[in-house]
Amino acid sequence: MKKLFQEIINLLEKGEDAVLVTITASSGSTPRGAGSRMLVKRDKTQMGTVGGGNVEYLAYQTALQAIREKASYTKGFSLTRSQTASIGMVCGGDVEVYFQYISPEDRNLLPLCRQIREALNRDADSWLILDITEETCWRMGLYTKKEGAAVPEDFFGAVDVQGREAELFLNRAVKREMDGRKYYIEPLVQAGTVYIFGGGHVAQELVPLLAHLDFRCVVMDDRPEFANPTVFPDAAQTVVGDLEHISNWISVKSCDYVCVMTRGHQFDYLVQKQMLTEKPCYIGIMGSRNKIQVVTQKLLEDGFSLEEIESCHMPIGTGILAETPAEIAVSIAGELIAVRAERMGRRKKDAGSKAR
Repeated sequence: MKKLFQEIINLLEKGEDAVLVTITASSGSTPRGAGSRMLVKRDKTQMGTVGGGNVEYLAYQTALQAIREKASYTKGFSLTRSQTASIGMVCGGDVEVYFQYISPEDRNLLPLCRQIREALNRDADSWLILDITEETCWRMGLYTKKEGAAVPEDFFGAVDVQGREAELFLNRAVKREMDGRKYYIEPLVQAGTVYIFGGGHVAQELVPLLAHLDFRCVVMDDRPEFANPTVFPDAAQTVVGDLEHISNWISVKSCDYVCVMTRGHQFDYLVQKQMLTEKPCYIGIMGSRNKIQVVTQKLLEDGFSLEEIESCHMPIGTGILAETPAEIAVSIAGELIAVRAERMGRRKKDAGSKAR
């Protein structure tokens, strides 16, 4: 998402147009759900995906047509059993796709895209809003909790947006009608930072992978040579501090993820003990089962219940028989993707779909 909006900014700054293709609704077993995007440029190159296969090809061709016409519109693709063969797909269902013409003549668009880029770099719940009442005259806005809306004047008319937060700003994409206008609203950023304790080989493989997956990462170690921007250029922050007093440097919230991969039993124990009291949404502990048993016994002696301790992912990562630091990083990333998807209310049958 970051790269996509950065490319839109680059195009607008150069005075070039493009079409942003977005799935705004889906039903059945479709390859990608609402919020999937690709950007199609006038030079016929593209970025992102809306599911691959012939559906993406047809969407790509429609986007080129939208560029030629300098127009925006909605188009539906039916993937029902009687029609899937004709478009080369196996999945069944329907998708609604919005083709959003990006014009450099829209003076409101460039500053808004810059605000979206800034929001993607912050750890705050944010939503992207499209007013698609008139498809050809769309308007886009941004809503961030505690900061409100960054939208064109009179974007919502007389609607009290803050008074309807619970209805409008969910953990999934929705379409809403308010005051006779139609809006498409989707989560842009879900608050939650991945705190990685220990800056060793696995962390060095993990951070760039997570950054590519739009996780915000912070690395903490008590050794400056293992926690610095040179070693972790993709981290939002690196912290050098005493692992026995983490709260002096870091404040972990319930929406955060914690990966414990320090250089020894004692440091892992110290970090896990502190994190169990903070109750983040995910705690993963790297290490052998023997090491985990030793640390578990010490935590039991400290008064933590077995249920609390077993709520941690031990050992960290999905079971893919990973051995190398790069393989372990992939297994951890997979587990974090699953936890994030569950928090966002993603359906299990959707999670099994793969881009073709």
